[in-house]
Amino acid sequence: MIIVQTPLRISFFGGGTDFPSYFMEEGGCVLSSAIDKFIFLTIKERFDAKLRVGYTRTEMVDDIDQLHHELIREALRVTGIRNGVEITTMGDIPSEGSGLGSSSTVTVGALHAMYAYLGEIVSAERLAREACTIEIVTLKKPIGVQDQYIAAYGGLRFMEFMTNGEVRVEKINISTEARRALNDNFLLFFTGVSRRADSILTEQKSNIKDRLTELREIKHMAHQARDYLEAENFDALGELMHQSWELKKRLAGTISNGQINEMYEAARRAGAIGGKIAGAGGGGFLLLYVPYERQNKVRAALSGLQELPFRLESDGTKIIFNYRRS
Repeated sequence: MIIVQTPLRISFFGGGTDFPSYFMEEGGCVLSSAIDKFIFLTIKERFDAKLRVGYTRTEMVDDIDQLHHELIREALRVTGIRNGVEITTMGDIPSEGSGLGSSSTVTVGALHAMYAYLGEIVSAERLAREACTIEIVTLKKPIGVQDQYIAAYGGLRFMEFMTNGEVRVEKINISTEARRALNDNFLLFFTGVSRRADSILTEQKSNIKDRLTELREIKHMAHQARDYLEAENFDALGELMHQSWELKKRLAGTISNGQINEMYEAARRAGAIGGKIAGAGGGGFLLLYVPYERQNKVRAALSGLQELPFRLESDGTKIIFNYRRS
């Protein structure tokens, strides 16, 4: 049996510039971090030739072409496993509609577990690249490429997407004490609204040519944010988050709505400096930058929402159990 742990993520800046249709023309960049909330994927040999996949439902089939779970199906196809295995996925939070990158986390974790099952050691870059191919090329998801890379690499990262298709992944170097202080200034709340990201991202993708000014400014803000981080100017980072969120809402009409705007403004009145909806928008989790001394006031203002405590996570996808019968 193989068990792989793969992190979810928070994207702080640059979302939208990681669409291939944008960065292959203009280049893009994002600042994001893995967090200590995970999806666990197990794979083990079966006594027969069937395929069993367990997630929110259970599938038992004779061949991968019969699987409805498209991410697992295509990962099996890429790794060459056709049958005779049992696979399960388990998450720390409900995965669909969270805005924390769960689909890409599943894909990266599935590839990692399957390669380990085959006895192969593969790089984070390869896992991320193959996950992008599965989701964007094979399944034609209207998504960017940041989630796959942060799930594979982990850590607090600045990622650049080059016009030739290359992805450069850079670790943000701040002290352990500064990282702890940064983490202490973030709060994460579940809005109570789950949504499918596809429709929001499809609208955002179709608007790219009409939103080049906004996307260029979002990209510039990601570079600014990296500078603020390295200078440990965290309150300036929070203010920049507010500016970036106001800009991002212009990329698609469904990124925010009246309910989300009310939550965000209530948090700002209570002391939050900045924030954003995680992921595509429209629901999921609300990330807020709040100086520590104001956090209880923000919690009171958002008392109807469930808080999700989290820490920034240094590791990407990793094998936490590996027992292979010889």
